[in-house]
Amino acid sequence: MCFGVRDAIDLALEHRQAGPLTILGDLVHNPAVLSGLRAKGIAIETDLTQVKTPTVMVTAHGASERSLAATRALGLQVVEATCPLVRVAHRAIHALLRDGYHPVIIGQRGHVEVRGLTEDLDHFDIVQNEDDVRALAERPRFGVAAQTTQPLERVQRLVALIRERCPQSQVRFIDTVCLPTKQRQDAAIELARQCDVVIVIGGANSNNTRELVSTCRSHCADVHHVQAEADLRSEWFAGADTVGITAGTSTPDPIIDRIDQRIRELAA
Repeated sequence: MCFGVRDAIDLALEHRQAGPLTILGDLVHNPAVLSGLRAKGIAIETDLTQVKTPTVMVTAHGASERSLAATRALGLQVVEATCPLVRVAHRAIHALLRDGYHPVIIGQRGHVEVRGLTEDLDHFDIVQNEDDVRALAERPRFGVAAQTTQPLERVQRLVALIRERCPQSQVRFIDTVCLPTKQRQDAAIELARQCDVVIVIGGANSNNTRELVSTCRSHCADVHHVQAEADLRSEWFAGADTVGITAGTSTPDPIIDRIDQRIRELAA
């Protein structure tokens, strides 16, 4: 797990000891982690009207100031578990806006982190691919930042395309892809190049896990995304000499260990 995820889980458990707690949305995108939090008596709600505790927690993915203000207006105490590197992305986008740039966020449209990055903005664009960049209206100044879990290679490619498509525009890019994402993506590439099969472990809704799957598939023909050892299929490993294992930043170590053990059992 990355430090942002570990800190968010620790913060939730700490506040639960002090009193009842509701988390607004998935603290992290991993079903095992969420199940563990519920077992500790922590409620998880997406609808503010359903909150029954005096204290609510914002997830590691962050939230907009508008959303936080609306939550406090209901008389709720707000605890923020926002990852510090997501906060860096928030500050970068608002710095671009203050300097007169039109904000462009490279990321997954509708993702909770991207919603938090954009809800305080009156005007902005979200781009996920080349078609989105081609659809951008021309502006004198573009300020570009990224969702923290985007692959840096994609981000750099789209920034270059914005500059190519709008040669008369001033384009300023602030790199907000977090270091754990960069390191894990680099390690996944090195791993996938050496393997016949790669298993990527993480929640189905985890963006950084899905991006790891995509990255590995660029370097290995046989890649599978699993959440638990029950998802493994023996036929995946038939004829394979080398199997690689990697995991998203919100995947608990015990899950990785159990999947590792099950793959070794299948190999035997």
